[in-house]
Amino acid sequence: MKDWLEYATVWLLLKGLGFLPRPLARRLAARVAGILYALSPKLRKTAETNLRIAFPEWIKAQRDAVIRGMVRNLGWMAAEFARFPKYSREDIEEIVVLDGNENFVDGRKQGKGVLILTGHIGAWELSSFAHALYGYPLHFMARPLDNQRIDALVNSYRCTSGNRAIFKNESARVMLKILKDAGTIGVLADQNTMLDEAVFVDFFGKSASTTTGIARVALHTDAAVVPGYAVWDESIGKYRLRFEPAMELIRTGDAERDIRENMQRFTKVIEDIIRKYPDQWVWVHGRWSVRPKGEPPVYDFS
Repeated sequence: MKDWLEYATVWLLLKGLGFLPRPLARRLAARVAGILYALSPKLRKTAETNLRIAFPEWIKAQRDAVIRGMVRNLGWMAAEFARFPKYSREDIEEIVVLDGNENFVDGRKQGKGVLILTGHIGAWELSSFAHALYGYPLHFMARPLDNQRIDALVNSYRCTSGNRAIFKNESARVMLKILKDAGTIGVLADQNTMLDEAVFVDFFGKSASTTTGIARVALHTDAAVVPGYAVWDESIGKYRLRFEPAMELIRTGDAERDIRENMQRFTKVIEDIIRKYPDQWVWVHGRWSVRPKGEPPVYDFS
């Protein structure tokens, strides 16, 4: 019964936001996000802790402003997500502008596939969706949600524009085949990762347990690693989907060192983007949850 109630709630939310005019849907979703954030003390404490780590010099007013922007951004993205089934190529051009797409195209011309290095920045769900409508569908790494019905519903929205999901239990084999066929894969590389799949690299001056997957695959396949992200640009009233030039891989002959050094460089790219747009990253995520042996926990609250 609980699964059905959760599914019904998400279904009604998506259908309701998708039915409303876009400006109203965005305002309503931002308000709901604000209420949910206010009712979640653990999320508030996590965001405050993260911002103190990342920007120790900031005063409370600066942190509060970033948190308000983050909450608004998450609400806006929920409203955009709900409208995915309605969006066409013509619609998306009024919402998302491409910036630096030649960098993505150049990476694809290398013929060994493209790994889009990205994170939970700006409108990350909208970025891949919009790029597919612009004519560049991709595969994305998907972590299944606990509620299977909600998971199927969410992925059906994600795939409306032609994208396809790669699930964890099939990821390595499928990723290699996609890149062999010169395909594109989007990889979110900014979340806390369990130790058996991670290396510790510097993130905002503090060791962070970080996925090694994108470095391992890139080193194995020579796929182009192209940073990409979509952020809200107030000056034009649209999302700017930006692609940076493909990154050169470090190859020293020491496999583990190469993985660690490349992941450090990839993580620094993500950090630089967050520093530029601090109100468009998910500060509610426990990025420093896994600690090196002997270090005390960062989030010492329940």
